[in-house]
Amino acid sequence: MSVGKKILTGGRIVIITVALVIFISGCVEGPAVKVDDTGWTPEGVDAVVNANNQFAFDLYSQFKKEIRDENIFFSPYSISVALIMTYEGARGQTAGEMQSVLRIPEDADLRRSNFAKIINEINKEDKKYMLSTANALWVQEGYVLLEEYISTVEKYYGGKAANLDFVEETEKSCQTINRWVEDQTNNRIIELLHPKDLSLDTALVLTNAIYFKGAWVLQFDPKDTRDEDFTTGTGETVKVPMMGLTGSEFNYAETDEAQILEMDYDGEDLSMLMILPKENNIESVEGITPEKLSEWKSMLIKQRVAISIPKLKLEPRYSMKDTLMEMGMPLAFTTADFSGMARGELWIGNVIHQAFIEVNEEGTEATGATAVIVEKLVQTTPIFRADHPYIFIIQQKDTGNILFLGRVSDPTR
Repeated sequence: MSVGKKILTGGRIVIITVALVIFISGCVEGPAVKVDDTGWTPEGVDAVVNANNQFAFDLYSQFKKEIRDENIFFSPYSISVALIMTYEGARGQTAGEMQSVLRIPEDADLRRSNFAKIINEINKEDKKYMLSTANALWVQEGYVLLEEYISTVEKYYGGKAANLDFVEETEKSCQTINRWVEDQTNNRIIELLHPKDLSLDTALVLTNAIYFKGAWVLQFDPKDTRDEDFTTGTGETVKVPMMGLTGSEFNYAETDEAQILEMDYDGEDLSMLMILPKENNIESVEGITPEKLSEWKSMLIKQRVAISIPKLKLEPRYSMKDTLMEMGMPLAFTTADFSGMARGELWIGNVIHQAFIEVNEEGTEATGATAVIVEKLVQTTPIFRADHPYIFIIQQKDTGNILFLGRVSDPTR
């Protein structure tokens, strides 16, 4: 099963998380709230974060079935937010399937206020790193979304609606969305959507973008970066620029199967956690759960570690329709019920996700963007062109009594 075009480089590197999905653990202070998080609680934020983390590992598990011996990199936060905004308009069994896959709380008050708190935390000011997220809705001109749905998405997720003309100005609409994504990702994601991703049936495109750039607390000296061997998942040996750092203390732990290393970014709000199997057997550590992650984190102890990790740059793009259907939400893409979004039949045509990460001596730049393309049933004018043989009947309409019956094979005879 394909997950779409993948632009991938290097050997198989598994970065389990960049702490975007695990860094909130209680009350946080920040500037003015951008979305309405009234009623949030630390327990509620934990519930939403745990749901997002479980979705992250579920999605990773599905990706590794579909993408063998290649790099994997994505933003579970970005995909989750875009789909949750869509979920807010889902009803019935469609909502049930989406809730089960996304792992999100069914309670609307719990879900909305605490997700809003997470968004506000990401977008807080006065940080020693760059971290921001944004949402937007792009609606076909003349197509009417329910006011309650628009209000909910804007109030709790900050997703404001703007009109585009996907029918008459498909390429221009695509460019408008892509420019928004470029702006939100510091020009790292240039072409999230292609014109062919949109159609005459496109009613709505929901987008999320998240951007992060942070410097290591302990940076690598470029003079210590050397080309060294890296054994890929297939056993092939390739040369990669390997960064080296010795004589410094990091959070570190070992199990029988793996080494776990945590590297902090400036500000120490975010970190990269790396799980390295002791043998070239990535499958031995791929069965990660939130509980296993918590166990590993509890084992970390500050100690002196000699580090060698490769410089890295990945730019994958995923078409996720089949992936999400396989995970358990097929109705959203087929006979969906999005009656909480608009009147009329709607379904998800596709979910497009693109990500970018660069890891170097100074730190890390990572970004992700997601587009959920929602399509509508279009009543087109049928064309009846009798330019080949046909049958005709003359009948009494009230009784259906056939008075004449014939076939036209050649009207010139």
